[in-house]
Amino acid sequence: MSPLFLAIAALVRIDSPGPAFFRQERVGQFGRTFRIRKFRTMRHAPSPNALQVTVAGDPRVTRVGAVLRRLKIDELPQLIDVLGGSMSLVGPRPEVPRYVSMWPDDARAEVLSVRPGITDPTAIEFFDESRLLADSPDPDETYIKVLIPRKLAGYRSYVRTQSFGGDLRILLGTAARILGGR
Repeated sequence: MSPLFLAIAALVRIDSPGPAFFRQERVGQFGRTFRIRKFRTMRHAPSPNALQVTVAGDPRVTRVGAVLRRLKIDELPQLIDVLGGSMSLVGPRPEVPRYVSMWPDDARAEVLSVRPGITDPTAIEFFDESRLLADSPDPDETYIKVLIPRKLAGYRSYVRTQSFGGDLRILLGTAARILGGR
């Protein structure tokens, strides 16, 4: 994958100044934090008060970043996190500490009992999350009050029913969603 990573990194750097990779603290298994890897899709050094969610048409997203996000290519560096043991291919998506602190205690314990993943059923369901949030007058509030409860329900369902066959279906469903574009 290194030739692909190098090509994407070069495109990111050519499109806008700054590093090719983006690192952000996320909450992993048993509540341990780690720094997730992604290809950078936004202008470097956004304002410190910027939203932690991204809406469709967000002016912070670069031209190359928009393509990487649409095709979910920005997530590829998380394969390094999988190899390092902080993530798995399938599992609840890792969230930023701010939002995890809002989860009910029982949900937090259950969801964080497994390694977070690159994809899960909610990643397929909310494939175009940024477009959903763009229609909201307050994207952060919509994320907190509408999406977090729905995602938590999906995460908990995954944890309770996970299996090799189920993970395979999720991986295939994710690939189909990416290749189908919607």
